[in-house]
Amino acid sequence: MSKEHIHESHPEIVKRLKRAEGHLHRVIEMFGEGRTCLDLAQQLHAVDKAIVEAKKALIHDHVDHCLDAAANGGPSKATKNVLAEFKAISRYL
Repeated sequence: MSKEHIHESHPEIVKRLKRAEGHLHRVIEMFGEGRTCLDLAQQLHAVDKAIVEAKKALIHDHVDHCLDAAANGGPSKATKNVLAEFKAISRYL
């Protein structure tokens, strides 16, 4: 990835992923501690959710900046409505 492709949202996405990384390291430690399956499942859920949220943020950013610019050269009201609908449906990815 080149430096030119860094978006404003990327640092926030990296923060989310670092949180997920921290949760994952903690889960691995918890296995070694013999923690309950419920505790492990809860922490794995937190890891999964953090990664999913990072992916959504990246997709939404891509739609806002890359796809819109490529398709239209700039957002119009109709385009914004289509983009909003796409963002809403992408939550189910």
